[in-house]
Amino acid sequence: MNRFLYTARAVFLGLLTTQIIATLHVYLSNADLYRTVSVISEAGYLPIPNHRVASSLNQFGPALCGGLFFTLSIGAGLSILWVCCAWIWDRLFGRNCALLIPLGLLWVGMAAAMNSQGFSPIVTSYFIVTPLVVFGAALKWMPKEGEKWVWVNRLSPIFPIVLLTVIWTAHAMWTAHRHKSSFADILFEDIRDYLLLSNPVGEKVDHFYYRYTLYPAEVFKSLDQKTLKTCHVASIKDQAVARKIEHILIHYDYLPVAARAPIDLEIAASADLLSFRYRGKTILHTSYKEFFSEQKKMLTFFSAETDRHGPFRQATILCLLLGFPITLYVMVFASIHFVFGFLIGPKRYSLITGALCFLIGLALLAPLRIGRAKTTDAMNVSKALASEYWQQRILALRSVVDKGIEIGDLPVYHKMMTSPHVPERYWLAKALGESREPGTYEDLVTLLDDPHPNVVSMAFCGLGQRGEKKAVRNILERIETSDHWYNQWYAYNALRDLGWEQRPVASQ
Repeated sequence: MNRFLYTARAVFLGLLTTQIIATLHVYLSNADLYRTVSVISEAGYLPIPNHRVASSLNQFGPALCGGLFFTLSIGAGLSILWVCCAWIWDRLFGRNCALLIPLGLLWVGMAAAMNSQGFSPIVTSYFIVTPLVVFGAALKWMPKEGEKWVWVNRLSPIFPIVLLTVIWTAHAMWTAHRHKSSFADILFEDIRDYLLLSNPVGEKVDHFYYRYTLYPAEVFKSLDQKTLKTCHVASIKDQAVARKIEHILIHYDYLPVAARAPIDLEIAASADLLSFRYRGKTILHTSYKEFFSEQKKMLTFFSAETDRHGPFRQATILCLLLGFPITLYVMVFASIHFVFGFLIGPKRYSLITGALCFLIGLALLAPLRIGRAKTTDAMNVSKALASEYWQQRILALRSVVDKGIEIGDLPVYHKMMTSPHVPERYWLAKALGESREPGTYEDLVTLLDDPHPNVVSMAFCGLGQRGEKKAVRNILERIETSDHWYNQWYAYNALRDLGWEQRPVASQ
């Protein structure tokens, strides 16, 4: 009997349970966003996402695909945690009923922590339903302890994942320290550049991620993190003051709409005070003078006070960094172990499975390690840009960006414009965005037509960094025609970096 298959089965059931909850969660969020985008568009403002993407917000497909983000983060983390809890309760404590009390406290405590900034029924359901399903399934399917189950076989699934965690973490920390960047950013960039975008299958995964990642992201963003918000200013008799307040709000992407529309921020005025309300609840009072002098501080405070999803965001990121890779390992280990059970004797196949999984983990790390194997200093960047190895060319482009080298002084970069390697074109767009050479502007604009959305997004970002206002019209036109939300998000941020602000169509 396969003693590890029950773990994969219980985890899979936890993922399936989470996917059902997450699909509903994202669907409701999409419906709410659709109403907001419709109101913004009707008021004459530029909506993000545009009408081409907004039409998908009421469809089931984006909710299902977007829900995978929570399934592979929160779902993975909770499933692994509660399989471990079931194993500990069964194997170490013999299913002692008294020890269900601390487990129950953990279960209720996690759900309570997620609601510490405001109650959310659907967020609570992740932490109530998924643990119950996984814990019960693991106990039901867990095989009885055998007398000949020696410690080597017991630890054979654990040693590889522990060693791989140490090795991967050491690589990411070493690279982060070397390049003075954050651990998570380095790991994410390296997996994307050297693992996913280096092969056709990985490119499809990357494309799927960037196509659907903003749907679940909208679920738990604070107001400060949202691209566009709605507001309504009421009860201010002095129209000049009212217009001044609205202008300030527009600067921070709070767009004035009709009072009957869904409102993120409602400002009501008395003789000498402004009241900031969120869904009928007053969040803060401030004087006119204080608001005009410390507008950013007031709006930041308002966003923080209305943010109910801070703990859920933190839990999601933690589960993505820890739960997802462990879940992936469990599924691979159980699958290989199941196959080897028919091919190899029972005394050896657990150890061989562990060794094979360890080698697979090292093989996945190898492209990241090779990609970061060498550094490029300012003296040999030009030579490295012409290297026959695409990894070396990317390192050279990273050096151009990190060290502020003018890419326009290195004409060899023109060959990279048509490189078959997506990461190379991505980092070239980043380098062109840092450039201040007038001749590189048109090359950056050319990359807006790149077939890969990652490159297009970075080209938009680069146009914003360059600060050349002549790009505004081009960006606006491309937002109107784009069918990719991620590209629109970068394009809108570029507009804001260039000093462009929203105005109703009638006033433009």
